Amino acid sequence: MAEYKGMAQPSRASDEDMRKIHIEPVPDEQKPEKAVEYLDYIRKQFRSFVMAMETCTKCGQCAENCHTYLGTRDPNNIPANRAELIRKIYRRYFTLEGRWFGSLVGAEDISLDLIETWYSYFYQCSQCRRCGHVCPFGIDTCEVTFIGRQLLHWLGITPKLHSDVGAAMERVGNHTNMPKPALADTLEFMCEEAYDEFGVEIEMPLDKPADILYVPSSADFLLNPYTLMCAGMFFHYIGASWTIPSAVTEAGNFGFLFDQYYTQRHNIMRLLNAAQELDTKKIVWGECGHGWRAAKMYIPTKADRPVRWDITHLHDEAAHLIRNGELKLDPNKNSRPVTLHDPCNYVRACGLNENMRTCIKASCSNFVEMEPYGYDNFCCGGGSGILFDDPDMYNKRIQLSWKKAEQVRETGVGKNGDGILCAPCSICKAQLYPMVEEHNLGVEVKGLIDLVGKALVWD
Repeated sequence: MAEYKGMAQPSRASDEDMRKIHIEPVPDEQKPEKAVEYLDYIRKQFRSFVMAMETCTKCGQCAENCHTYLGTRDPNNIPANRAELIRKIYRRYFTLEGRWFGSLVGAEDISLDLIETWYSYFYQCSQCRRCGHVCPFGIDTCEVTFIGRQLLHWLGITPKLHSDVGAAMERVGNHTNMPKPALADTLEFMCEEAYDEFGVEIEMPLDKPADILYVPSSADFLLNPYTLMCAGMFFHYIGASWTIPSAVTEAGNFGFLFDQYYTQRHNIMRLLNAAQELDTKKIVWGECGHGWRAAKMYIPTKADRPVRWDITHLHDEAAHLIRNGELKLDPNKNSRPVTLHDPCNYVRACGLNENMRTCIKASCSNFVEMEPYGYDNFCCGGGSGILFDDPDMYNKRIQLSWKKAEQVRETGVGKNGDGILCAPCSICKAQLYPMVEEHNLGVEVKGLIDLVGKALVWD
């Protein structure tokens, strides 16, 4: 592809210009110029991005703390080097030394080849934020990745998985295109399964006016049925007035992962409309890491109305009741050895570290911590929606999971082939299901509310 060398000064994009962006493929010959134009807009909006562009000293602290680099050993997957892919363009067009001295100061002209490189590496980063956790300057390279993905989306470059999920959310309110009749049938089936397996008669209401609006992951209707079934058992146990809204049967918000400006906000509006229509007092989030981060951090700022509902997480609700002695659990019901994978968005963004442990220690009799754990834990390798199933990317996903597999193996919970790897996030589950098989770890992947539900003591 021909290199673009045309712009010494980018054209200016106003807020109004950005609001008018109509997402469709930008012709290749226009992509370089548009990329710099959009980057100009971004740098004027976010001082933290400018700090990330101008502060890194390439100390290397982030390298051995990045599971992506540890799994691939690709130098471009070192977080500082990944950020450099966009920093050298920033330096070329927005700094005096870059405009004057070019490559002598590490600046580079924008080109289609470089934009293709952005796509490759910004979608190998799982946005786990561990690099920001160890950076001596506090640079959050995850934010650089977010911005890179947003720029790519504005150029019309988005992975099919992400764009399909975004479109499905707009159509039916979940990632899997399940219409309301299918949702209702699945919930009825789960009630029957709960009775057959646990001897408990429950209801799983859909679109019923209720105090609690529960937002599950749509994957719980298909891949993680015990997570949704046990959430229903939990609400039944505590006597809650609760419902699932058919308009939003998805705790995840893929807009957070590629399009902060429209797709994420659309999902938030859909949720608040459902809460209002169903006369809700509280919104409780299901097991999805990035979805909970998007809800907790962005609903108040992206909503088109005052947010009058309490918004909390299922694990927070369960931990509160456990500490108050209101949830009777028998940990011997979960006697198999179990270890906990800490979803990155929970522990490094949402403060769920201790509440997850309150739940798992009360529900399991043989709990073994990973090392490191909690805030220091490593990503599963599938975060931020890196769940592409084409052969090349599938193999890449297994590479990215190398560090997590090593952590699980070192706990010893799978040495007899009967261990449990607790993964309290739907994207983590989707990554870990094949990972435990490929790495032969001898563990079964389960959600956290799965374990709580099984441990409930019924009078």
